Amino acid sequence: MSNIPETGRTQRVQIRLIVIQVLVFSLLLTLGGRLWYLQIRNGEEYTTKAAGNGVQQVVQPAVRGSILDARGVPLADNETRLVVSASRTELLKMKDDGVGVLTRLAEVLDMKPEDVRDKVRLCDSKTPQPCWNGSPYQPIPVTDEATTQQALQIRERAEDFPGITAEPTAVRRYAAPGKAKTAQVLGYLSPVTDEEIQKALDGPSPYLRSDQVGRSGLERTYDKELRGKAGVTRYEVDNLGRVMGEAENDPAVPGSNLITSLDARVQAVAEYELAQAMKTVRQETDKITGRKYEADSGAVVVMESRTGRIVSMASQPDYDPNDWVGGISGKQYAKLTSKKSNYPLLNRGIQGQAPAGSVFKIVSASAAVRAGYPFDGRYDCSSSYSLGSQTFANFESKGHGPITLGDALKYSCNTVFYRLGHQEWSRDGGIKPRKDAKNWFYTTARDFGLGSETGIDLPNEVKGRIPDRDWKQNFWNANKDAWCKEGKKGGTYVQQIAYENCLEGNQLKAYDSINYSIGQGDVLVTPIQMATAYAAISNGGTLHAPTIGKAVVSPDGRTVQEIKPKAQGKLPVDAKTVKDLDKGLRAVVEPGGTAAWRFGGWPQDKIPMRAKTGTAQVYGKQTTSWFATYTDDYTIVMTISQGGTGSGASGPAVRKIYDALYGLDEQGNQDLKRALLPKPQTKLPKIQPDGSIHAPKIKPYDPRPVQPEGEQADPEFLVPQPAGQPGLTGSPATTGRRP
Repeated sequence: MSNIPETGRTQRVQIRLIVIQVLVFSLLLTLGGRLWYLQIRNGEEYTTKAAGNGVQQVVQPAVRGSILDARGVPLADNETRLVVSASRTELLKMKDDGVGVLTRLAEVLDMKPEDVRDKVRLCDSKTPQPCWNGSPYQPIPVTDEATTQQALQIRERAEDFPGITAEPTAVRRYAAPGKAKTAQVLGYLSPVTDEEIQKALDGPSPYLRSDQVGRSGLERTYDKELRGKAGVTRYEVDNLGRVMGEAENDPAVPGSNLITSLDARVQAVAEYELAQAMKTVRQETDKITGRKYEADSGAVVVMESRTGRIVSMASQPDYDPNDWVGGISGKQYAKLTSKKSNYPLLNRGIQGQAPAGSVFKIVSASAAVRAGYPFDGRYDCSSSYSLGSQTFANFESKGHGPITLGDALKYSCNTVFYRLGHQEWSRDGGIKPRKDAKNWFYTTARDFGLGSETGIDLPNEVKGRIPDRDWKQNFWNANKDAWCKEGKKGGTYVQQIAYENCLEGNQLKAYDSINYSIGQGDVLVTPIQMATAYAAISNGGTLHAPTIGKAVVSPDGRTVQEIKPKAQGKLPVDAKTVKDLDKGLRAVVEPGGTAAWRFGGWPQDKIPMRAKTGTAQVYGKQTTSWFATYTDDYTIVMTISQGGTGSGASGPAVRKIYDALYGLDEQGNQDLKRALLPKPQTKLPKIQPDGSIHAPKIKPYDPRPVQPEGEQADPEFLVPQPAGQPGLTGSPATTGRRP
């Protein structure tokens, strides 16, 4: 039992409690003071610092998928290049902000130090190019053309190049197999825009500011499939930009591969023969004007007749899509978009518009049948047709007397169609159209797919033009003010025309329908439209939406999404009329036909050929050459602006494309070993277990004529010969309207 007095013990307990209370109060006071210091006295400073902390993401672009031809040959793929990049985060940790490192790097790369520094500076409204427009946390590429020796120097002297990497990276490549550029069909890539970045912020695959996206051709149409899914790594960073840790990492997924219906071998032939035809015709003289033909642009389309799939599409002038890889220079861009170079970025297969000339007569013949004129009826093919004081001449002012519509196609007789067009215009009411006017010549053209897009899987296709009564009225509404302002009765020719247009430019006149009946006047068509129409006659009447994409294959090869041909309508005539048209077009290549001289020796019994020539007059320019042809397998349409007659300019090139497809020599003998594609390719190329596709090798196109077995080639023909060699050329003298 303790002998300490009870009062003393109580006093000590009270003292201890007081001390504890003082300590607790002191701690609370200290904590309160600290909170006051943090939240009130320096609250604004720390709020600002806290706001600077956050999460930054670095995007790793996916490897873009390849574009392959129908046999698996790469048309556009990726090649590995050594890319030297710099990390701004690491450079800014250095006392001199990395200036010394960048100077040493410039010496290794044989670049100027200021050029290297400019590459890694960040872009803003005041900073001119070059500069970096991407994330400051992203490795910034300095060059994608480093040599192996340069990369080794950087890696071996890592202590001299902190923050610098030299790594192999996939870069887009347009392979041009067999010299087939396929430029306008493939398209090109260019940097993403701020608008696209903003739009993609909430999407599954955000863009880098330095990312490349499809701008034209297949690269644009199938950009989503080819691009894949970008990888995203998210980092926690403080307000000074220092990385505090990795928050999340989503790996990149490569893009899918696109298999097309194109054949690189046929594409090489088409590109060569189109360019050669234009080169040849520039040496020839227009017999009307006395000037050499300019042949400033052209296009050719090779289509599967039964499916609408495109085997080849070439356009001139062309360009090298590799010019866009890594960023196009201002000089190159100016060249590609200048009038002087005649706009090589245009795909004239789907964007080149011109009057159709006589290749349009399949439409007029069909319209006549719909209007009640029998195909086998007799129609006067006189040497000319008169309308008041105007005279519309036949080709070479020749007449053939009473003939059928089939013969009108064979001889390309203009006057038959002049009369039919004029008669139908009058039947519809002439200048004052009847309410129940059928307008067969115009509605039939639209039912053939003219005046509207074909639906091909390429961007920026143009519609062409069918100048019916509605178009005349709309065109007048848009231009009448200018016409009325410029027009003057009894003035100059231009002023008088403007005056007449001001008063009655909305009226469809008789001469409008007469010109229209042979594809002249204000009518405009594209090569792809005419190819679609002629292919429909070949296959019995089905109009297809042309397609180039054949299948989308996942990177691992496990998923194959086929793109089936799509029928989008029928020709507006019955099966008998389709057969009649086919018979008339077959006669065009037989003795007496306008294209017979281009198909001498053709094996018509084995590979039936049909064709139609066209020579379209264009105001202020030389005539445009058209040549539309088909077999049971393929439809080929070629056009050359300011190239003269259809058979004269385009004929030899089209014949050579067919010779290459079927393996024919000049005498029509077939060697299947030489044939590139005697039948359309129906199967997809074999996909390996790892997702790869083994492509066959392509031999360069040999433009020399194929000699019959046992014969030796004449030394004269051991080099490519222009189409103007004896026996292969010679456009007939032409006066007046031409087929």
